Amino acid sequence: MRSSAAAAKAPIFAALGDETRLAIVGKLAGGRARSIADLTADTPLTRQAVTKHLRVLSDAGIVRHRRAGREALWELDGRKIDEAKRFLDRIGADWDAALGRLKAFVEG
Repeated sequence: MRSSAAAAKAPIFAALGDETRLAIVGKLAGGRARSIADLTADTPLTRQAVTKHLRVLSDAGIVRHRRAGREALWELDGRKIDEAKRFLDRIGADWDAALGRLKAFVEG
């Protein structure tokens, strides 16, 4: 696995590595754009805290926003999530191959 590929994915995994940001991504995964007020509803988080987390997710390319009047509506950008999934799938395939070689060695 190339280290440059891992380096390119690091911001995605770093952004998703926070429990609050992961919860925000979960809320946005429903497919509809949501306001900061909507994202803070039923949580102890302030709008300012959610805004900070959204900025980190946006910098990693995981979410994007658009203006709707005076409000910013946030939505998930599935391309980066798909990119991270493909990366993890490659790691999983490499791991499966290594385990297969180990099994063949032990049994052979």
